[in-house]
Amino acid sequence: MATFKTVYPGNLRTEITHLQSGNILITDAPTDNHGKGEFFSPTDLLASALGSCILTIMGIAAKTHGFSIDGTSVETTKVMGSGPRRVVELIVKITFPHNSYSAKEVKILETCARECPVANSLHPDLKQTVSFIFQEINR
Repeated sequence: MATFKTVYPGNLRTEITHLQSGNILITDAPTDNHGKGEFFSPTDLLASALGSCILTIMGIAAKTHGFSIDGTSVETTKVMGSGPRRVVELIVKITFPHNSYSAKEVKILETCARECPVANSLHPDLKQTVSFIFQEINR
């Protein structure tokens, strides 16, 4: 059974329907590749999927181990290459809202970031650069 249905209505745009929920996601070709860039491009979805997966797996692990990552954010930079045109690097910056995690919790979070299903599904030639920023608590 299919998980998604994708339709090409034209003009370098796709409409992707998540069949379980009915939610629709639209993609555009990027402006540097003949598109309008009004929505995520397919390679943007690839890049953002890594950040979303990292946060989801961290959230599951934090819940399992009794701590919170609420407020954590990910900024992802996609680096494109040519010959063939492809994503050559994903630079992921994970920012945590505080620095009061234990050494064990930090290890759990770092392991999640490197072992999420999307990270493990990407080709080994696609460089994944992941950094962790733990913000100081304002008192």
